[in-house]
Parts: sequence; C-alpha cells; structure tokens
Amino acid sequence: MKETKFARGATLPAADLAAGPRSVQAAAMKAAVYRRTGPPEVFEYADVPDPVCGPGDVLVQVEAISIEGGDTLNRAGGDMVDDPHIVGYQCAGTIIEVGDDAAANGRSVGQKVVTTMTHGSHAELRAVPWIVSFVIPDDADLVEAACVPIAFGTADDCLFEFGRLQAGETVLIQAGASGVGIAAIQLAKRAGATVLATASSDEKLARIEHLGLDHGINYRDNDPVAAARQLTGGAGVNLVVDAVGSTLEGSLQMLAHRGRCITVGNAGRDTRLIDSSLLMADNLTLTGVFFGGEIFYPRVQEMIYGHLNDVASGALAVIVDRTFPLADAAAAHAFVESREAVGRVVLIP
Repeated sequence: MKETKFARGATLPAADLAAGPRSVQAAAMKAAVYRRTGPPEVFEYADVPDPVCGPGDVLVQVEAISIEGGDTLNRAGGDMVDDPHIVGYQCAGTIIEVGDDAAANGRSVGQKVVTTMTHGSHAELRAVPWIVSFVIPDDADLVEAACVPIAFGTADDCLFEFGRLQAGETVLIQAGASGVGIAAIQLAKRAGATVLATASSDEKLARIEHLGLDHGINYRDNDPVAAARQLTGGAGVNLVVDAVGSTLEGSLQMLAHRGRCITVGNAGRDTRLIDSSLLMADNLTLTGVFFGGEIFYPRVQEMIYGHLNDVASGALAVIVDRTFPLADAAAAHAFVESREAVGRVVLIP
C-alpha cells in the first residue's frame, strides 16, 4: 500500500487519510473561532493555519469535541491567546504526526487518542504535548471517549482525593445531569455511598436515575437544602460536590457535622463572597478543586486510563445528549447554556 510521509519519519497509509474528515496536507484547517469574547454568536467558522507539531507533541486529526463547561465560560469572557482564538479543552481523534519526544514516549501515527489542553479543541486539527494525549482502548467508542478525562477525572478528584468520600457516607452532587455530575453519581455509588443529586426537572432526574442515584431533588420545585436535610433525617450530607457556584451557600447549609464541600466550578457565574463563619459552627471544610492543576501527576494519568477502560467495557456510562457539526458551534454552545442538556454536547468536524 502506498504511504504518505510526515515529518520525523511518521507514516500513515494514504487510503486511511482519504477516509478522514479532511486532507492533512491542506495548508489551512477549518475551526470555530472568535475575535472577541461574548455570546455564542461571536463564533465564526473559518480557515486558520494548521497547528505545528513540536518535538514533544502529537498532531491529531479531530473527530469528536466534547464541549466542557469551561469552554462556554471562556468564550463568554475568558482569555484569548490568539486572534482569532480557538476555544476548547477536550477532543478525540487520530494521531497523524508525532514529534521525536512524543514517539519516545509511546505515541505513534494512527493511534486514537483523547486530548486535553487549555484551548484549541474546536478545530479539525490539534497539536498537544504527548502527556495530555490518552490512548483510547481499541473497543471504546471514540465519541464517548472524547467526554471522559475532564468529567470523570474531575469527579474522581472531587469525591476521593479531596472529598475523602468513604463507603456508607452520603454525598450530594449539584447539577447531577451535567458531565461531571453524571460521572460523580456513578463513581460515588460504586464506592458504596448514598447518592443525592439536584437537577432542574423531574425529567432530567429520571434520565440519570439508572446511574446509581438514590434520591433526586428538583431544585425548581423544592428547597434543595430542606430536601437534603429531610432525606438524611435532619443530619445533613457528609459531602457536597458543587460545580455551579451560585449554589455554594446552600451546599454548605446541607452539610452534616464535620461535612466537606468541594467547589469545582462557577457555571452559575456567581461572584458573591461566602461568609467563612458558615464553616465554623459545625466544623465544616470547604475545598477548591482545579483538575487542570493535577492532570500531569502520574496518579491522575493512571486514573484517567482506568476510567477510559471502564467506559469501553460498559462499567461506566457516558451520556451524550446530542451532536452538532463543528460549523454549528454557536448553536451547540447556545444549547449547552440553555441547561436543557443531560450529559455532554459533542461537536463533529
């Protein structure tokens, strides 16, 4: 079979390239970009230069892009490292070029990987350091794998590394129908915890009940603090995982004596300050978690591979609410921000 050659000696059969979503020999790729932050309408679908694969990098032909909560926050008002800027933490696809250092660390052309980085996922191509590319198991669904590292890694760290969840304890997950929420419900349940979660409707709660949810709280129809207290016989929960931000004060009020609360995001874009005296009466603990600060550690690398294997085997589930073409990134972001989705929304180049 005729082969097409890439930099540093990497090769990929020409027939395989022809089957992909774009020609890797093109000088420019398509991407969803913006020149200013703002609402979803700032997106343009445009030609931009191909990324460069450095010695420690892999160049990936992107096939599925998981829209993370941070992607919408960054588009709305985050830093722009380029003009135009390509937003996006996480995507999966096929390696089409490897640098020397990446090859020395086990990366090769043709591998399917899911990648994480501070930006750049909303595009046909992405170059990232090899250490934040995770080889996908052969039997895994690539779209599902594209949704794994950040959501499941964040949930795992919130529950266990920082939340210290033990079997027999009770945990409440704010925004249980989110990507992190869906992961946290499953991980907490299999660890032997009683799992409570909030969502905006009974329909959403019904769609995640099979994941291991013991009690759902519709926060639009019920006071979530009162409901959590009632469901625990007045004692409160041992741990709350809060990725919403605007719910943080209520999360603290749900806690049992010596309870722990993890704050791991600000989807609600709340800027209010928390009165630290809320922590004192019951000896509560409030811990902030940023998964990006942990991802380079060996324990996290091993943990992510474990979750990828469990998703591939069916031991853990990924829920993809719907997919959009990359050209419709504005509509996809608008749908994420509508808070109607259960699980992840995925872009397909």
